[in-house]
Amino acid sequence: MLTATLRSKIDSLWDKFWSGGIANPLTVMEQISYLLFMRRLDAMDTKRKEDAEWLDREYVSLFEGHEDCRWSQFRHMPADEMLVHVRDKVFPFIKTLQNGNQNYSRHMQDAVFIIPKASLLVEATGIIDAIYEEIERDQQSGQSFQDTQGDLYEYLLAEIATSGKNGQFRTPRHIIQMICALVHPKLGEAICDPACGTGGFLLGAYQHILTQHTSENLLKPDENGQLVGLVGDKLTDERQWQVLREATFNGYDFDSTMVRIGLMNLMLHGIDKPNLDYKDTLSKRYDEKDCYDVVLANPPFKGSIDKGDINEDLSLKSTKTELLFVNRIINLLRIGGRAGVIVPDGVLFGSSNAHQALRKMLIDDCELQGVVSMPSGVFKPYAGVSTAVLVFVKGGKTENVWFYDMQADGYSLDDKRDKIKDNDIPDIIEQWQTRDPAKQTDRKAMAFFVPVKEIADNKYDLSINRYKEVEYEEVEYDPPKVILAQLRELETEIMADLDELEGMINHGKTKS
Repeated sequence: MLTATLRSKIDSLWDKFWSGGIANPLTVMEQISYLLFMRRLDAMDTKRKEDAEWLDREYVSLFEGHEDCRWSQFRHMPADEMLVHVRDKVFPFIKTLQNGNQNYSRHMQDAVFIIPKASLLVEATGIIDAIYEEIERDQQSGQSFQDTQGDLYEYLLAEIATSGKNGQFRTPRHIIQMICALVHPKLGEAICDPACGTGGFLLGAYQHILTQHTSENLLKPDENGQLVGLVGDKLTDERQWQVLREATFNGYDFDSTMVRIGLMNLMLHGIDKPNLDYKDTLSKRYDEKDCYDVVLANPPFKGSIDKGDINEDLSLKSTKTELLFVNRIINLLRIGGRAGVIVPDGVLFGSSNAHQALRKMLIDDCELQGVVSMPSGVFKPYAGVSTAVLVFVKGGKTENVWFYDMQADGYSLDDKRDKIKDNDIPDIIEQWQTRDPAKQTDRKAMAFFVPVKEIADNKYDLSINRYKEVEYEEVEYDPPKVILAQLRELETEIMADLDELEGMINHGKTKS
């Protein structure tokens, strides 16, 4: 949890970029990421050198022959000299790194350093140093450095307040946590997001796994009242940590900027070597299939792909990305693999051949376990579209589908998204974990099951309104004669008030 002091410093950092002439939030986020990476490289290299000395081992510095590219070196240069040095020497240097974090360096190839003013660079580096000094003070009082550093980046990401290109927008953290609770990723499973954006789902899966391996006394309630813990103290074998941080999380995005931001997000949260890559997972150039245990995603809703570039492995006859991504997710899963994916409501009831074919695929080729209908305000201020969460297992047999009619997610459903008391998420998780098709049959309830035959008979329609029973309360009205008498009585009272008001006015005129 960030302190008010840290929030104030981060807000100040945003303000400096704004007043320095960089107004696009995504561009600001990218430039801050570069500076954070420069600082992180210096700190990481120093720690590795200290560890090597303690173990009496030889260590070759990342900055061998380039000591002046260290953050701690250029940070104290005069303003104009620092800008030229960082732009012309440090930035090209981090693009050519062959160790450190190779994945991030590889995705720096088309990156551009566009901080225009020496004063902005000096102010930004100064604020970043002040932020880390504050984090280190919090660490001495018991706050985890890794957690605070990750929260810092999440707070920065929250400032991206406008929808991105191609319908991209950030999935709210509490929605990600809910989906992770439904899908339940575990240690040792290969996890993927084929449209990863800032890496939110992969981070959510990482934190969900850590919670499973954190002692009960270290768990704390999150915003939905669910106990979470990011310590992972039960992971006592270093090989477990290595698998978790280096061989578990995989993500792809067709926006290189988002890949860099996503990489930095995961790295600052402690995932040392996430496998994030710049790829369009719907295109012919992508060839993965049957290789993941868990897929979590909120793929782009709006848009279509060039028909000639659609991967041959995708069997749906459509160019709509919201349909093709679900097809891609099914293909990515191993038999028995699990998925949680957010789709627009149109996927649930669309009447086109492609819409019906996809729903048939989910029912016949998978075990479609659950459909959580979410209200339209969940993604505001980015978008107001109604959405649902599909939870399914590849290769299983669908017999009954569990539906939940979410009415509230703990936040107001307007653009402000203020915190409110009404929140169905704890109930969704509890009902999911104890679901029973023999007991949850009341279709007037929030959660209920529907037999697969009924769904098939309805052209595989998965919209909750098709199956939920609405209970109408009968309202009794007075007879018309009584209502008319009440209206005449009300009119008489109004006329009496008007007469009294008119008398007061006339009395005032007489006096004057």
